[in-house]
Amino acid sequence: MSEENVQDEIPPVGPKTALVSIIGRPSAGKSTFLNTASGEKISIVSSIPQTTRNTIRGIVNTSLGQLVFVDTPGLHLSDKKMNLRLTKIASDQIADSDAILYMIDSTRDHGEEEELIANLALPHADKTVIAINKTEAPGAKVDAARSFIKKLFPDFPEERIIEISALEDRNINQVLKALYDLAEEGPHLYPEEFYTDQEVEFRIAEIIRGQAINRLKQEIPHALYVSIEDIRMTGPNHMAVCAYLCVERESQKGIVIGKKASMIKEIRVESIKECRKIFPYRVDIDLRVKVDKNWRQKDKVLDKLLK
Repeated sequence: MSEENVQDEIPPVGPKTALVSIIGRPSAGKSTFLNTASGEKISIVSSIPQTTRNTIRGIVNTSLGQLVFVDTPGLHLSDKKMNLRLTKIASDQIADSDAILYMIDSTRDHGEEEELIANLALPHADKTVIAINKTEAPGAKVDAARSFIKKLFPDFPEERIIEISALEDRNINQVLKALYDLAEEGPHLYPEEFYTDQEVEFRIAEIIRGQAINRLKQEIPHALYVSIEDIRMTGPNHMAVCAYLCVERESQKGIVIGKKASMIKEIRVESIKECRKIFPYRVDIDLRVKVDKNWRQKDKVLDKLLK
């Protein structure tokens, strides 16, 4: 997303700053929007729902100011401990934000789960922009999405309902314009050269988890997390990382390792390639698999992972 393109569509105003929460159902396209708007890969993009677990900041800087986006976890109906934690993270973030970007997947029906998300945004409608996403998809039902919005937000300003394709970078500028309109004048929260505030250890763990998620099917993706056991600079241009892919059951360990260790090797090699695209130094990863039985029910693990 170039600064020039944004400024072509946004009239000159004073510098503004806003912390923007992105909310929506799992796989609504929040991570894709974040990566497209910031121009960098910040968040895991996967067809598997609920891959985002942390509040991830992506930063868009223009001469108009700074928008700091927070990709909150995808919310869905569940009383499981981990899902309740994710919902609280999103709710707290919304309350603390200057603006909200509510994303609706136009390819899905809008029932009870969608109403859960909408009702989180409803009390903050005056600081909300609604983006109807995936309009490029053959199964898009844009009119149905608009009817749903009209039902729950009857007096919502039409100019803040925007049809987009985060995947094809369509109408992303219009969304940014609407968010700038809601932002207040103020100093930047981060230096202009920043596009994320993620720490290196977290970014590497997310890269490994993303590579694993996109190669493993069924229940395995949500049953794993990445633990960075050791990370250090071994030279001026070399970082060595020792990491574990942690699963819940012994039977899952073999799936992650793969026949003749083919799966874990592929995850490791592709993770290294991804790291070398992002970091200005060589990154080598020693990747192993271990079992942490029923980790999704352990407060100690959840406290570390869900920040």
